[in-house]
Amino acid sequence: MEELVKKIYNGVLEGQHKQVAVDVQAALDAGLNPVLVLNEGMIAAMAEVGRLFEVGEYYVPEMLISARAMQTGLAVLKPLLKEADVKPAGRVIIGTVKGDLHDIGKNLVAMMLEGAGFEIKDMGTDVSPEKFVETVKGGGVDIVALSALLTTTMPNMKATIDALKAAGLREKVKVMIGGAPVTDSYAQQIGADGYSPDASRAVNLAKSLIKG
Repeated sequence: MEELVKKIYNGVLEGQHKQVAVDVQAALDAGLNPVLVLNEGMIAAMAEVGRLFEVGEYYVPEMLISARAMQTGLAVLKPLLKEADVKPAGRVIIGTVKGDLHDIGKNLVAMMLEGAGFEIKDMGTDVSPEKFVETVKGGGVDIVALSALLTTTMPNMKATIDALKAAGLREKVKVMIGGAPVTDSYAQQIGADGYSPDASRAVNLAKSLIKG
């Protein structure tokens, strides 16, 4: 039994997406608890991927490949996790701000957060402040994650935070920001709750914001 979980863990680590889906199904067929498969097979593997990235052994391509493998496994697990009423670590809406069409960094953060047990709603790119506000109004959102890859679109991060304030929703959610030109001091300047320089650290930031 433990061998199956180890196989899933290694498959995610090595980015073997087709094999991970097969192994997850095999683990379920063998009667393994889907929560165990998720936590010890996939979330643990993605945590290790994050660690390898931080120590410089993995780079963005490796992270993407592992995250995709994790997602194929998660697709098999999801219906069973719903049945077991497994609560996510938190609910995150993520999007690239208005005027910005870059999505690789945003997609990677979304995948890493999903790999850490968060429920993700990906809003896509070129997302207006109004659209973020509308989604938060719908309820059930813990974190709003904003991405910008251009200095010219960074002001739309502030515009989104201001729109949340104007709608009386700012106190209900945490806002984290990231993207190549973004800095910690800019996050403080516009009133965000946190900034992450990369996808790996975005996971730790999101966890700390949920706890805080």
